[in-house]
Amino acid sequence: MQCKLINFQIKKYPNYFLWDGLPARLYIVRAGNRFHRIGEFFSWKSLIACLRRSVQLAGVLFICVTLVIWSTPVQADTIVNQADNSNLINPKLETEVLQIIRNHPEVVREALQAESLQKQQQQQQAQYYIKQQIRENPSSVIGESPVTGATQQKIVLIEFSDFQCPYCAKAHQTLKQFMARHQDEVTLVYKHYPLTSIHPEAIPAAKAAWAANKQGKFWQYQDALFAQQNKLGEKLYVALAKKLKLDLSEFNQQRNSQEVSAVIEKDQQIAEKLGIKGTPFFFINGETFAGAVTLSEMESILSRVKVDYKTVLDNPKDFDRSD
Repeated sequence: MQCKLINFQIKKYPNYFLWDGLPARLYIVRAGNRFHRIGEFFSWKSLIACLRRSVQLAGVLFICVTLVIWSTPVQADTIVNQADNSNLINPKLETEVLQIIRNHPEVVREALQAESLQKQQQQQQAQYYIKQQIRENPSSVIGESPVTGATQQKIVLIEFSDFQCPYCAKAHQTLKQFMARHQDEVTLVYKHYPLTSIHPEAIPAAKAAWAANKQGKFWQYQDALFAQQNKLGEKLYVALAKKLKLDLSEFNQQRNSQEVSAVIEKDQQIAEKLGIKGTPFFFINGETFAGAVTLSEMESILSRVKVDYKTVLDNPKDFDRSD
């Protein structure tokens, strides 16, 4: 099980209604970067590609839209000048275009399939890149993230987690048992992936943990946050800092700095490139797994990774490029 961003786009953009599971108004009247930022479902680029492959249907759409535009009163130009262009929409035009698309849903489905395939390929490329970096230059992936375990970094386990996620707290206990067994062969790296739309304390907790890391106490602070997950808040963050004997002045300065925000944002960008939708998520060398997995499952995954690692060492030329 994982904490997931279900319907995050719709919650963030409540003014747009759904049609067949899509933010229909958005993709009809919006284009450019704003649309692409929530483009888990759709993009103009893929729609246009599909329309070009459907010449007859494109002709129908063109004729219908043209007729609607011709029927629009001349006063529309005056309205445009008086209103905010980003919010203006002709209700009749919107209704007509939406109806056309409802009558031809195959175009949208094809566009979705093309968009999904493109995102899948991008995620595979990102995973391959990280896999390569872990093998060739682990420190470039680890960055400023907290690290524990083996110092040689031959087998690197990257954890993407959220301090307010209950499944992350459960996985944390299993992970502690796993690392106790493999402290000398596995390097554990913690990456922040706060699901802010459903966990309001995720970022404040992440900032506090990062500030503790600056004083060498991340793992102790992390343990305490997960152990008292039901008490997350300002009072707890300060109390834990005092209990761990942190310099409070430095602690407060660090967790409110621009540096910590940049670090967390960078972790989030890596997670998004990998196509991560929920927490906890793990990336160990070339293999991924998610959720509150059992200890036996983690042991099985490690066994496979060891075999793969040995294969790479024995045949390095076979792994110079992606599949």
